[in-house]
Amino acid sequence: MATSLGARAVTAVSGAARSLGKALDSMGASMEVAKYTERLVPSTRIVAVDGVAPTISETAAFIAPSANVVGNVTLGPNSSVWYGATLRGDVNSITVGTNSSIGDRAIVHVAKIQGDHPTAIGDNVTVGPGATVHAATIQDGVRIGPMAQIMDGATVGSNSIVAPGAVVTPGTSIPSGELWSGNPAKSLRKLTPEEIAEITDEAVSLAGLATIHADENAKDYKQLAQDEEDYDDKMQRDPEYWQRDTPDEEDVLGQGAPGRIFNTPLTNPEEGLKVKAAKKKAEE
Repeated sequence: MATSLGARAVTAVSGAARSLGKALDSMGASMEVAKYTERLVPSTRIVAVDGVAPTISETAAFIAPSANVVGNVTLGPNSSVWYGATLRGDVNSITVGTNSSIGDRAIVHVAKIQGDHPTAIGDNVTVGPGATVHAATIQDGVRIGPMAQIMDGATVGSNSIVAPGAVVTPGTSIPSGELWSGNPAKSLRKLTPEEIAEITDEAVSLAGLATIHADENAKDYKQLAQDEEDYDDKMQRDPEYWQRDTPDEEDVLGQGAPGRIFNTPLTNPEEGLKVKAAKKKAEE
């Protein structure tokens, strides 16, 4: 009988507490100046538009967690999209070839209303940080400098460089093997063979760097914790002290060498003399 009364009392108190909580929540909501509803925001790294999802090569080097690849975008082998960069193929297509990189915070877009212009980026192309490529064609072996702008319908020929901050106006065609700079961009000179070779070397170097970033970003929390532990151990462990990655020939079932805890200079001075003698002999 007592148990039954106690259960009913707990039920009644629980119901009252829930009612009080709802009342307080409603009162708080009515006092809000700016309404806020917390929602779960899905990842925007790879997003489909109108049922068309990006096509990412299985051997693409890297897409940063904070990058956005949206809609009709094709990313080729060994190519990378860096932190904060956006490729938005919502009203037309974007293609990126092999070994090309879209730098931090760069923007690649297309056009449909004011002319039907997709964006095509060739092989071994480096789009610098903060640059904009809008509905344009970038041929193979091109370096687009940081903060440069390539506008609608423009074409940048192969083995060319667009200088940082340059603005290539709509419909401009840049011949192969030239350096363009300024606003509006103009031809400055022909590139040397060494400068052309550096364009490809930079693209290859960035592809290699991208794989390092991809490996680091793929780690889970356990791997990150292990990396931190390994780093602390490396910084604090004396090089002459036993290294934990050194195999122990006397180990038994991964539990260490039997009796070793007693074979220290503190409990066995003879061991200390042996170590000192071995060190002296090595110095000689």
